[in-house]
Amino acid sequence: MKKKYSWLYFLALGVFVLSSCHPKPEQEKKQKLNFLFILADDYGCHDLSVSGSQFYETPNIDRIATGGMIFTDGYATCQVCSPSRASIISGKFPARHGITDWIGAATGENWRNAGRFNQLLPPEYEHQLALDYTTLPEAMKEAGYKTFFAGKWHLGSKGSWPEDHGFDINKGGWDVGSPKGGYFAPWENPNLSSGPDGENLSMRLAKETARFIRENKDTAFFAYLSFYAVHGPIQTTQEKWAKYREKAEELGLAETGYKMGHFLPIRQVQDNPVYAGLVEAMDDAVGEVLNALDELGLSENTVVIFTSDNGGVAAGDSYSTSNLPLRAGKGYQFEGGIREPYFIKVPGVGNGQKNNTPVTGTDFYPTILELAGVPLKPSEHNDGVSLVPLLKGETIPERPLIWHYPHYGNQGGEPSSIIRLGDWKLIHYYEDGHEELYNLKNDLEETTDLSTENKEKVKELSQKLFSYLDEVGARYPERDPEYDPQKEKEYLQKVVNERWPRLEKQRLEFLSEDYEPGNNWWGSMVTND
Repeated sequence: MKKKYSWLYFLALGVFVLSSCHPKPEQEKKQKLNFLFILADDYGCHDLSVSGSQFYETPNIDRIATGGMIFTDGYATCQVCSPSRASIISGKFPARHGITDWIGAATGENWRNAGRFNQLLPPEYEHQLALDYTTLPEAMKEAGYKTFFAGKWHLGSKGSWPEDHGFDINKGGWDVGSPKGGYFAPWENPNLSSGPDGENLSMRLAKETARFIRENKDTAFFAYLSFYAVHGPIQTTQEKWAKYREKAEELGLAETGYKMGHFLPIRQVQDNPVYAGLVEAMDDAVGEVLNALDELGLSENTVVIFTSDNGGVAAGDSYSTSNLPLRAGKGYQFEGGIREPYFIKVPGVGNGQKNNTPVTGTDFYPTILELAGVPLKPSEHNDGVSLVPLLKGETIPERPLIWHYPHYGNQGGEPSSIIRLGDWKLIHYYEDGHEELYNLKNDLEETTDLSTENKEKVKELSQKLFSYLDEVGARYPERDPEYDPQKEKEYLQKVVNERWPRLEKQRLEFLSEDYEPGNNWWGSMVTND
């Protein structure tokens, strides 16, 4: 406890001294905190040992959590990737910055090409992060920080890449959101040359980050490590697959792995050995960077943050994991789609302490600025607040958190908007306009809709939600004049009769002793003959 408050005293005193005494530049550099921001892709709230998983092994990510503060009610700002990533960088909710779906998703009449026969046509959205924003890396650069980006970007095409938004160095960030070419070299990336055949992409990104830190150990730095993992296609080595296949058997295999959701089957068990190997590879890569900080003596002067851009993939994509007890996963309006690992490790603060204040991706921007002793930019991070008071053991005023996803998720989520205020969460559905109300303190699993018996609370939250959405010019879906309910019914019946059994069969194939994915385990097995 003494260490915690002595550090905070030092921080406050240090900022005051720096601002009032005008020290030499060399002295100022040594007193500045460094920042390492680690962002995983599609990584579920319970895909870690520290959050209760008995299947996945994540000792290095756990080090961040147990050495810092764990925000149990930490959220991404959207249930899919690009909107959440834009929110971290800009400090704005998706409805405000306009990137409300993953960049590349179909809108309007083009949505019909998905062949799902839905009731609504999703609205258009912004296809790149606005260049007139002062982003978090730009603000850090203005404050004298060297800025670095490695990994997944997915916030626009050339002209809106990391180097166009404040990063001095960009290793691997470009248009696409998946690891094109896979997780083992050779891959396809114009901003990251392939290494030796079979090189692991996550480890390569970690080594690039560690190299940057070593080269800038005497300079204040802001390093942003944005993994492509654990986004599909899920791939791993034969050794890691074998380890987790055996572990799944030891834990006991469930008879079935899925149950039907509104549009798609949803995974209920954590027993996918391919995905588990991908998780471990990412954790190994996190360890590479943390070890570099330790070796350089920088751990006691570096803030380390870890989070994800949306929930784990329980349906659609690679059907990778289960987020239970949270409901559903990526693409969904439920907690499994938006609640994330959310850890902030500040030297001398936290040490595994848990905080249940609702916080979100827009809060990183002002929090990092305040920790860095940099003036806040409230006209930029409009929808975020600094979490430094929480790190001090204090409180912040209760405020509404807003989500706006007027699209159909590839994973089975529905066009909706959400507001959370205190323990209450309201979901507005655009297909028929109905609203669901959950008390997350008493019903984290979102099993009991309390809207009927709490009409005044529904009215209050709904008014707050749409007041915000209308204020920022949010776009809404429209009804499809060609909608045919019979066609949608037939499509959904086909999902039940064909896709669900196929997924159950695939689950068992992954767990079979003679499983062989071909191509020498996605190219991870390299021979010299």
